[in-house]
Amino acid sequence: MLKSAAVLWIIVAGWCAIPVGMATDLEALRLPEGFHISVYADHVRDARELALGDHGTVFVGSMNAGVVYALTDTDHDGRAEKVTVVARHLQLPSGIAFARGNLYIATVHEILQLPAIESRLDHPPAPMLVADRLPYRDGDHSWHFLGVGPDGHLYVSIGAPCNACEVGTDFGKLIRMNLDGSGREDVAYGIRNSVGFTWQPGTGSLWFTDNGRDLLGDDAPNDELDRVDHPGQHFGFPYCHQGDLPDPVLGAGHPCSRYTPPVLKLGAHVAALGLRFYTGKHWPPAYRGGLLIAEHGSWNRTEKSGYRVMLVSFKDGTPTAYTPLIDGFQRDEHVYGRPADVLELADGSVLVSDDFAGKVYRITYQMP
Repeated sequence: MLKSAAVLWIIVAGWCAIPVGMATDLEALRLPEGFHISVYADHVRDARELALGDHGTVFVGSMNAGVVYALTDTDHDGRAEKVTVVARHLQLPSGIAFARGNLYIATVHEILQLPAIESRLDHPPAPMLVADRLPYRDGDHSWHFLGVGPDGHLYVSIGAPCNACEVGTDFGKLIRMNLDGSGREDVAYGIRNSVGFTWQPGTGSLWFTDNGRDLLGDDAPNDELDRVDHPGQHFGFPYCHQGDLPDPVLGAGHPCSRYTPPVLKLGAHVAALGLRFYTGKHWPPAYRGGLLIAEHGSWNRTEKSGYRVMLVSFKDGTPTAYTPLIDGFQRDEHVYGRPADVLELADGSVLVSDDFAGKVYRITYQMP
């Protein structure tokens, strides 16, 4: 286990002093017996969505850092010895996806491609434009999450530009397109801000997290875990939250029964982001097939919630439990880390990005 030898303080104009690097006290984090956490890479400012290349390169998107990273562990010791910036000067390139040897990057307005990137990490190519004119309105949730589905299409989240407002069919949705940017079409509506989606092995069904609106109190509404069963579903925003809570302003005339309810309520303001099904056999059977969810943590709740990595357990396709895999990024109302995404590697370990500490962690299991 590693401990921070010093604390670096950064002072941002208009904000209080923020301690950076404290999350490296990994011994304070709580994991189930047999699980271990280590630093896979540090100096990864604003680490957000994770994607895995064909040859083991781990790519990392960012927010205000405006860059995309490539992490390489050439000696296979469980720690990336090299962090390379493969794209820079981008606007909120949080969302990334890898397919057919190419890396796809979502900025606020565009989707870009870095072709054949794994063979060009030291001399990355200039990004190529795949799609432009992504829906944009000055406001909230203008970053995107990306993923390539089993159908070979590139999926993109389009957040609502507000806390709660009418969005029509331009915002608050998931869209998809061909990998060359053609054939753009809507997939699902009524989604306030999804910063994580994935496909369930075996069924191919699309699951996503959705962040609930603010300013309805500490305990409502819940963030959601949702599943798309067919194109065109509407999940309620801005009229109905968490499947059964009408919006106090916009809900009149829009009963919750019209909309698809969540599969699971995740808790209020936990900021559930990236998620992946665990498909490996290196963890105990109880974890196999489970869904890992990174909870980024609340920002305006009286007592903080989230700040952990959770596991959804299933029986016959139905969630049966929602339990912590990693807890302790928030202790006594002090924040030490904010999980943003999870990613399983070929060896069965799982990476977790932390945009607060600027690190990527690695979770392994060894029988006690």
